Amino acid sequence: MSLFSNPFNPNIRLGAGCSCGQHRSAEEHAQSSAALSSAALSSSIGTTTALDHKLDSEDALNRRVVETAVMRALFPNDTTRRRFLHAVGSSTAMAAISSLLPLGSIEAMAQDKRALEKKDLKIGFIPITCASPLIMADPLGFYKKQGLNVTLNKTAGWALIRDKMLNKEHDASHFLSPMPIAISLGLGSVAQPMSVATIQNVNGQALTLHNKYKDRRDPKTWKGFKFAVPFEYSMHNFLLRYYLAENGLDPDTDVQIRVTPPAEMVANLRAGNIDGFLGPDPFNQRAVYDEVGFIHLMSKELWDGHPCCAFGTSEAFVKENPNTFAALYRAVLSAAAMAREDKHRSLIAQVIAPANYLNQPVAVLEQVLSGKYADGLGNVKTDAKRIDFDPFPWQSMAVWILTQMKRWGYIKGDVNYRQIAERVFLVTDARKRMAEVDMKAPASGYGKFKVMGREFDPAAAEAYQSSFKIRKQA
Repeated sequence: MSLFSNPFNPNIRLGAGCSCGQHRSAEEHAQSSAALSSAALSSSIGTTTALDHKLDSEDALNRRVVETAVMRALFPNDTTRRRFLHAVGSSTAMAAISSLLPLGSIEAMAQDKRALEKKDLKIGFIPITCASPLIMADPLGFYKKQGLNVTLNKTAGWALIRDKMLNKEHDASHFLSPMPIAISLGLGSVAQPMSVATIQNVNGQALTLHNKYKDRRDPKTWKGFKFAVPFEYSMHNFLLRYYLAENGLDPDTDVQIRVTPPAEMVANLRAGNIDGFLGPDPFNQRAVYDEVGFIHLMSKELWDGHPCCAFGTSEAFVKENPNTFAALYRAVLSAAAMAREDKHRSLIAQVIAPANYLNQPVAVLEQVLSGKYADGLGNVKTDAKRIDFDPFPWQSMAVWILTQMKRWGYIKGDVNYRQIAERVFLVTDARKRMAEVDMKAPASGYGKFKVMGREFDPAAAEAYQSSFKIRKQA
């Protein structure tokens, strides 16, 4: 057999020796070939049978070497392997073997042997529960497991996060999901291509009001209110605007929306500088804990499963440090997988609570992460999906963000929604890295969802954004 043939093909014989005739065995050939560069590989790989994959990259070679080694170990007698594959079929065999010996994990282990271009990394974050996977990966050792020495830099606000990425003071960063789009387009800053590797969290935000408005919960009566959001290019801003507009208020003329760092929201609510905020946790729960405000609604009541924060880096960093980026990606994904399991939420609350991370009472964080919480209106509610950590960067989410940017005048003129979404939200990379840590990724990067009961079709983005009665007039 050619080393590069499909070991799940029952018509191929796995024999001794190697295809090039220069090595004593296929294993020896594999060890030699794995050290070659991608350029050398592209000139050495020939055409195989129709059932074989075309191997045109080092990653594909690595995957095939792993598959071949596993099959040869399981079936020392090649006749047995071929009979097995003829009996059950290639797909069934691969699925069964992967369930016992996760090929993605084995491949990732093989890839770990590649030299990291940069081991010492600085990563910026804002101290909010949205960043839980990124933060917990430090004390729980996910970065070190990938051979990385990460310094997490707590940062005061989103504008500073942006600036430190633009100035290359941070190698990668916690972002608001719309921020890499805005930076890539040069909105509010010099344009620099940014990439979203993962969504850090879905849901996990709330609209919190001052206690004096407990009997004034109809948003139609909020004309003249002052609200805070953490940044212009944030889901908080776009969801608040959407909610107000659906209730007949123009967010640009009927209320004031102020940009306020998350850590300052509760103090501003207490001082009466704002009437409410649509912001990240734990500050909604902290307002209740401090008896300053109440939770009017959870952001998931507007759009269940909406993205909030993201993890990403510059396009240049990805190109210059591909192995480091892959290792960093796997670390954050592994943390996200742990964070999705309810049984770990109490531990996560404890490890992210210290002063160098969130600097919050564990009791507040546990309410947020467990979903069992006091709402400030005398109720104790239970919602296990108050916050979740699905890491897949849906490109349809990016398209929705772009529609709201255009709706409210942040973008003018024609918008190539799909092109921008696919350039910034790295779906192909996500599928690849998720497979390496045995996480299942959706087949498509585009999916429909509902915002306040209205379905969004990413294929009809322009019609969607132009259909709203309340919007920024050109």
